[in-house]
Amino acid sequence: MKKFAALFAMLAAVSGLLMSAPAQAVPVEGKDYQVLKNPQAAPAGKVEVIEFFWYGCPHCFDFEPELEAWVKRQGKDVVFKRVPVAFRDDLLPHTKIFYALEALGKLDAMHAKVFNAIHVDRKRMVDPNEIADLMAKNGIDRKAFLDAYNSFSVNTNSQRANKIADAYKIDGVPTVVIQGKYETSPSIAGSKAAAIQAMDFLVTGVRDKKM
Repeated sequence: MKKFAALFAMLAAVSGLLMSAPAQAVPVEGKDYQVLKNPQAAPAGKVEVIEFFWYGCPHCFDFEPELEAWVKRQGKDVVFKRVPVAFRDDLLPHTKIFYALEALGKLDAMHAKVFNAIHVDRKRMVDPNEIADLMAKNGIDRKAFLDAYNSFSVNTNSQRANKIADAYKIDGVPTVVIQGKYETSPSIAGSKAAAIQAMDFLVTGVRDKKM
């Protein structure tokens, strides 16, 4: 009987903790996320998620692990894209790094390493030779990378990325836009965890056609 009494006491204690735990608040428009004044078109039948970022942004670097983990949890109907943003012309090399790596099929392998080179190793990564050194160190042919980096297509994509950011009125990074209509970020929501919660809420709302 003592064992049963102890078991009941333990269950009662756990139940009490669960009842006393605060319910997770539903994200609120204007507080945790915003509705864009000029929505952009999104692919039908999918949930489009775009992260606007800059390799030199410490907040983007800090948000990256949580964002990567979030992306891995998503279903096949979620289309995740990254758009690099250069708020000044002298930062455009960071955008070109992204598109050169994408052109070479090395983006997944090098994305985090570029972040680390800038924020851990304290490299500026704006000089093509310094950038090519990092690539060569990681097994990417130096000439092939520089050819891609200086190519017409990479320059075109880099300029277009800024135009996309302008269309969405992006004035800070990281910013996550969902279905061309809703935006959130750690700075908007107040924390990385709150931003992730808002992203879950918005993706579910778009998927269920409630938003």
